[in-house]
Amino acid sequence: MTTWLAGRSALIVGAGSGIGRAVADTFVAEGARVAVLERDQAKCGKLAAELPGSPVVAGDATTRQANEEAVASAVSAFGGLNILVNCVGIFDFYRGIGELDAGELDDAFAEMFAVNVKSHLHSVKAALPALRKGGNGSIVLTESTSAYYPGRGGVLYVSSKFAVRGLVTALAHELAPDVRVNAVAPGGTVGTDLRGLDSLGLGERSLGAAKDRESELAGRVPLRVALSGADHAWSYVFLASERSRGITGDVVHPDGGMAVKA
Repeated sequence: MTTWLAGRSALIVGAGSGIGRAVADTFVAEGARVAVLERDQAKCGKLAAELPGSPVVAGDATTRQANEEAVASAVSAFGGLNILVNCVGIFDFYRGIGELDAGELDDAFAEMFAVNVKSHLHSVKAALPALRKGGNGSIVLTESTSAYYPGRGGVLYVSSKFAVRGLVTALAHELAPDVRVNAVAPGGTVGTDLRGLDSLGLGERSLGAAKDRESELAGRVPLRVALSGADHAWSYVFLASERSRGITGDVVHPDGGMAVKA
C-alpha cells in the first residue's frame, strides 16, 4: 500500500493533544518520520512512549530557543527536514470587546498573539534553512473557521486567526518556489484540548469539555458532522504531501460545509 508521506521528515509543533496529536499519529501512519515540540511535560512523556523513534522536545513554542532546539533535534535524527506543521493555539471563549476590561487588554492581546501568531513565525524562521536544504519543503499552519465566519471566537481569537491568514499569504509569496506554505482551517472539533487565556483567568478551561459539544457541532453545519482531530489530520497530510505540489498560499476547510450554510 502506498503511503502519502513515505520518506519525508516532519516537525509538528504543538503535538501533545487534539489536532496536533492526531496529525502526528496520522503522519507516522502515512510513512513520515516525525519530531515534535510540546510545552506540557506530561504530554511529552506520553508522546515519547507512544511514538518510539520520534524525537520529543519539551519547550515553549512562542520562543526562538525551543523552536531551534526542535528543528536541530529533527535534523539530527533524520538527516534533514521536509515538512513543518504548527498546531499551537489558545482560545478566548468568545469574549467580545465589550466584555474585556481595559486593564485586561494589554496582557490578553500579548498572550493571544504570542501563542497564535508569534509561535508560527518562530517555527517557520527556525525551520526554514532545513526546509530549503531538504527540498520540496512544505509548511502547514493552522487557521480556523474564525478567520472566515463571524461568531466563531472572541475579538482577540478572531483577529489572531486573521493574522495567520496573512502569514500564509505573505510566506507563500516570499518562500516560493523553494517552500510551499498552506493552512488548514478546522471547524469546531470534538475532543480538542484548546485552552483559554491565562491572562483572562481561563487557563483551566478547555473548549472540548463543553457539554453536548458533539451534537452542538453537528447541528450547526450542513453535513451534520462533528469532526475530530483525526478527521482534520487528513487535510494536513494532503497539504504536506507531493500530491499538493501545485498548491501554495491556500487553505483547506474541514468544517462540515460552513461555506454553504443558509
